[in-house]
Amino acid sequence: MKKRLSSLILDSKIEILSQSGSLDVDITSIVFDSRAVCAGSLFFALPGTHTTGNVFISDAILRGAAAVIFEGEIDSKDESKIRAVLCEQKKDVPLIRVPNARYAMAPISAAFFENPSHSLAVIGVTGTEGKSSTVSFVWQFLKLLGHKAGFISTVQYSTGGEAQSNPEHTTTPEAPVIQARLREMVENGCEFAVLETSSHGLSKKLNRTGNIEFDCGIFMNVTLEHLEFHGTFEQYRDDKANLFRKLDECSHEKSICGTKKIVPSFGIVNLEDESAPYFIQATKQSVLGFTTEGRAGRSAAEGTDAAPLPPLPRGVPFVLARNIATARFGLTFDMTEPNAIDEHARPLPKKVIRVKSSVSGAFNAYNIMAAILAVSRLTGTSPEEIAPLSEKLVPVKGRMTTIDNGQPFELIVDYAHTPSSFETIFPPIRRRCSGKMICVFGSGGERDTEKRPLQGKIAARFCDTVILSNEDPRNEDEMKILEDIAVGARLEGKKDGEDLFLIPDRTKAIRAALSRAKNDDIVLLLGKSHENSIISKDGAHPYDEIREAESALCELGYNG
Repeated sequence: MKKRLSSLILDSKIEILSQSGSLDVDITSIVFDSRAVCAGSLFFALPGTHTTGNVFISDAILRGAAAVIFEGEIDSKDESKIRAVLCEQKKDVPLIRVPNARYAMAPISAAFFENPSHSLAVIGVTGTEGKSSTVSFVWQFLKLLGHKAGFISTVQYSTGGEAQSNPEHTTTPEAPVIQARLREMVENGCEFAVLETSSHGLSKKLNRTGNIEFDCGIFMNVTLEHLEFHGTFEQYRDDKANLFRKLDECSHEKSICGTKKIVPSFGIVNLEDESAPYFIQATKQSVLGFTTEGRAGRSAAEGTDAAPLPPLPRGVPFVLARNIATARFGLTFDMTEPNAIDEHARPLPKKVIRVKSSVSGAFNAYNIMAAILAVSRLTGTSPEEIAPLSEKLVPVKGRMTTIDNGQPFELIVDYAHTPSSFETIFPPIRRRCSGKMICVFGSGGERDTEKRPLQGKIAARFCDTVILSNEDPRNEDEMKILEDIAVGARLEGKKDGEDLFLIPDRTKAIRAALSRAKNDDIVLLLGKSHENSIISKDGAHPYDEIREAESALCELGYNG
């Protein structure tokens, strides 16, 4: 793909503070890592946590950058390097200074890849938990109904073919990556794109999802998380709500697979979440809801009656899950529409749709209902037709993944790493566990510290043995992180060396957990899931939780 820089600047409407050099150059790629620059690249020098991309401008030019977009002032030392390189190579590379280089990267990327979201029905899924599974279920339902679709999530992505592992370490990739994949989806004949949209991706500070037209926004939940970036819970929630605000910017008429189509714009919310009214009010578009009446959420964890649904700012049709039953290898529930009305606003007879799925975990009732609602509204297919397809759903890798090597105890790998996710997954497992529960988890370094004792307290309440281990300590002291978590576990009566252990080495922690497991026990390995590394002070070390667990089982003599 090749675009004239002058056209990209014009089409993207970005603000330019100053520039040197002619914009009359061809751009063949958009890059934000100087090591990936090649001839014809437009290099974005982005500000970083510990340094600024401006120090890499001379390297980018040496590698063949055709143009550079940057922000702020360039240090005199770096400016001298740039001049020396330009002189040595005898070429004129335009340097464009903008107010915010990262923000400008989205409209430039969208223009370069010819605004692919204008040719796709785009579904965004946001929430503290449940995003990856919901994205996957929407994509799977669409495929099972015969539609071609792509998706991008934390775990995997597809541009129209089979799902493959996501090499990115972020839930929502940077704008050039996400726009490139959307363009691939269009070229591969996709009708739909399902995007996992994190709070970082939706934040206007990073603008990763800028210039993407969303037709459907799904809100799963919002709990304490990522305050190291957003600062406050209110800002975290507000950034997530940008997904619903974007629904008002959608043109509705799109050219999908060469045919003009009117695509409905709407939101879907988890009515049990206290922030549901906030998200409903964030858009002028119609909103649908779903709820389990607390039978798969926090009230189920606490063994209390569910709180009544929050007062809704306007009438919201919703679906309700009842008779939820979950086992090791599956989930069933009844889905109804208690407030369904006809075109004359007359109540309709209540329908009961039986949902039977091969994915386990009561919390997946939320994810499946949200997926059914989205696919039904977008494709015009009734929920009654979609629900039976739930039996064919495949769980996401590392989401309630059961490892069975013939051992007499159950071993589960899951991504749960927040207090709210612990409150969701532990109770149903506790209820069906006839032995003891053993868990291994940690907490990310340089991230929220407030959640750490809460993690320890909740885990200690439900698990007989708690083993704390590294997640991604980064530049923090690993034992300090584990001690922060242990505070909560000790408050629940756990004693060091008896039922509470602090073992930083993850491989040793897993072996300690499995060596303690007896008949009918359940061991949970939490927090790492699909991730392919553990990040410490000295960098990222390759790591595969599932493979490590299987290796540990083999060492104990369980070979399948």
